[in-house]
Amino acid sequence: MDGGNGGGLPVNNKQRAMLPNKSRGEFTRNPRKDSEGLSESPDLEFDYADTDKWAAELSELYSYTEGPEFALNRKCFEEEFKTHVSDKKWTELDAAQHRAHAMRLLDSLEVIAREKRLKVARAILYMAQGTFAECSSEAEVQHWMRYNIFLLLDVGTFSALVELLNMEIDNSAACSSAVRKPAISLADSTDLRVLLNIMYLMVETIQQDDPADRPEWKIIRETFRAELGSPLFNNEPISVMLFGMVTKFCSGHAPHFPMKKVLLLLWKSILFTLGGFEQLQSIKVRKREELGLPPLPEDSIRVIRSMRAASPPASASDLIEQQQKRARREHKALIKQDNLDAFNEKDPYKADDSREDEDDNDDNDNSIEAETFPLERDEVMPPPIPHPPSERVSFPKGLPWAPKVREKDIENFLESSRSKFIGYTLGSDTDTVVGLPRPIHESIKTLKQHKYVSIAEIQITKEEEFQKTPLSGGEEEVEMCATELLYQGILPSLPQYMIALLKILLAAAPTSKAKTDSINILADVLPEEMPTTVLQSMKLGVDVNRHKEIIVKAISAILLLLLKHFKLNHIYQFEYMAQHLVFANCIPLILKFFNQNIMSYITAKNSISVLDFPYCVVHELPELTAESLEAGDNNQFCWRNLFSCINLLRILNKLTKWKHSRTMMLVVFKSAPILKRALKVKQAMMQLYVLKLLKVQTKYLGRQWRKSNMKTMSAIYQKVRHRLNDDWAYGNDLDARPWDFQAEECALRTNIERFNSRRYDKSHSNPDFLPVDNCLQSVLGQRVDLPEDFQMNYDLWLEREVFSKPISWEELLQ
Repeated sequence: MDGGNGGGLPVNNKQRAMLPNKSRGEFTRNPRKDSEGLSESPDLEFDYADTDKWAAELSELYSYTEGPEFALNRKCFEEEFKTHVSDKKWTELDAAQHRAHAMRLLDSLEVIAREKRLKVARAILYMAQGTFAECSSEAEVQHWMRYNIFLLLDVGTFSALVELLNMEIDNSAACSSAVRKPAISLADSTDLRVLLNIMYLMVETIQQDDPADRPEWKIIRETFRAELGSPLFNNEPISVMLFGMVTKFCSGHAPHFPMKKVLLLLWKSILFTLGGFEQLQSIKVRKREELGLPPLPEDSIRVIRSMRAASPPASASDLIEQQQKRARREHKALIKQDNLDAFNEKDPYKADDSREDEDDNDDNDNSIEAETFPLERDEVMPPPIPHPPSERVSFPKGLPWAPKVREKDIENFLESSRSKFIGYTLGSDTDTVVGLPRPIHESIKTLKQHKYVSIAEIQITKEEEFQKTPLSGGEEEVEMCATELLYQGILPSLPQYMIALLKILLAAAPTSKAKTDSINILADVLPEEMPTTVLQSMKLGVDVNRHKEIIVKAISAILLLLLKHFKLNHIYQFEYMAQHLVFANCIPLILKFFNQNIMSYITAKNSISVLDFPYCVVHELPELTAESLEAGDNNQFCWRNLFSCINLLRILNKLTKWKHSRTMMLVVFKSAPILKRALKVKQAMMQLYVLKLLKVQTKYLGRQWRKSNMKTMSAIYQKVRHRLNDDWAYGNDLDARPWDFQAEECALRTNIERFNSRRYDKSHSNPDFLPVDNCLQSVLGQRVDLPEDFQMNYDLWLEREVFSKPISWEELLQ
């Protein structure tokens, strides 16, 4: 935003003098009181991707409380290994010996004795962890992890683990014992945790595509991907089984389930079988080609990666300080301002900014407290920070997105133009321009140049055709891809799955208060014996916070991946899931999540790097102190928290896009000040999704809000895609659009139910549309199986129903 004037909006000299000057270091020194939401902090060097680095994803599987179990796994493996193999190390054996021992362990998994089975499972887990005792570096551990895991998969370990997991899920003794316990700890979920650990390590490692992999490994990977997404395990995909675990946990029947591990495995299974964001983009391109639609105007992933974060606007406190400094220095030799400047002085920058901050504090119980502005702050002002001159050019020329227009927008424009100039309308005819002036012709030409037809519009049109002509419409060809199989698997219980995920998200959100009726998500992090020293308490506190952050990360990624894949597969699959999220109060839940000091959440240091796997198993652990725990790592931000925030914003965008009633929910829940505070995070992708959410509700926030937030308006103009004919910044026809939440959602629900019953509910198909056999011979020739008691009493039936009843044959023949 050139010269601190974020969108090239005209400013007069007096307003320009009030803007912050980078060379003087006059950006927001108090980011907590920033009326426009953006603060002066360095851009966060964050690369948004499907997952974090492999080492980080491995370390997040284990809580720090599980640390002692690494040595226990090693002990179990070495006992088994020494019993059957010579004194050689695992890394010294050849491939045939490795395979033979893996097969031996797999056979031992099928024993009846639980203790023996657990020991063998721990030995397999140690293999999956890379037989770390024989490695000297983290890279070596990761190398042996890949080798061992591909070996375990090849001998059929995963199927055996799924069977054992099913047994543990159905273990009623463990469930009833956990329900009766007043406090559940790590010990209650030992068997489940070991199984889930191995399965997660296998899925996470195999989905990592390494160019150095052997050709047979690549074949194994593709086979495993297909199996994981197919209903081979218990006649359902593995993801459906894990969803079942989530609902069972939330219903209170299995409070000992290690929910973090279940959610992480569920996320990675969905990611591996359906594909990540790069695969989504390629599927979208392929589907558009198949439907004969023009190619996408740009690659959205690339555009977002090339964006820069917005420059921070001036805050109310800065403007007041500058005015006071000017008064003290007696710069009164300025030319007298004209009336327009005097009017503008009290317009967007001064009084309204402070009033906006007051509104923020009124709207949110959890908002950041207002701070008083001291009159003398010269002595506490930091020295000016030198900025390189290149930073002034913060945006490339031109807008990042090509504008789009829907067919409906062109129809509305033509309808209003015809009503205005001719006095009648032609419905959905977008070609006839007779009688319209030349400028309107030019407008229509421009609109048609930027017309964008989405895959969803084609799918809706096709579905309407199927509903209108169920007989002549022909059979629908449904591609049985992994997304379709997953949707069919979760369709019967999808509402319960969404409610369960949101319940856990609510319990893990940092803004949630501990309530007696909320579910306990700490079963797989709390030790059997509670800490006795300050250091142990601090370590457990870090562990609990980290545990909650990882749960939020997993749930946000699961919801976003499912929404995106369902939307591409069929729009009504997406709408079904989205509607149940809305009914389960997902919109206020996400807003509640953001109603906190989001900057401190993103920069939280809830990790102890020396205890992270695989570092902790190949290095001597230093002695932990309270100071080292408080200091945390030296990262600029926490990757998982920023990833979670962006995912939740994207989910909110997906739920509200083109839905007037849901957009009004954003307004009713007073989301604007909450979202504005999220703009303080200087990360381009996060700012883009916040600005999108602000854009859709801008016209409903009133003229005063728009005047007070011109920097935000300018950022929206620069960063968010333009929809031609969209009056987002003005809001002219508000009275013409009443807010009827129920009617809109009911109409959508009807369409979804029709789609689901037509495509998936074959048992309840309409009897009027079933084929009828009119041939007398074929009808009489059909074999009818009569019940046994009828056959025994056939003579009685003949006597009663046929012989004893008089039949008037003359009447019958007439």
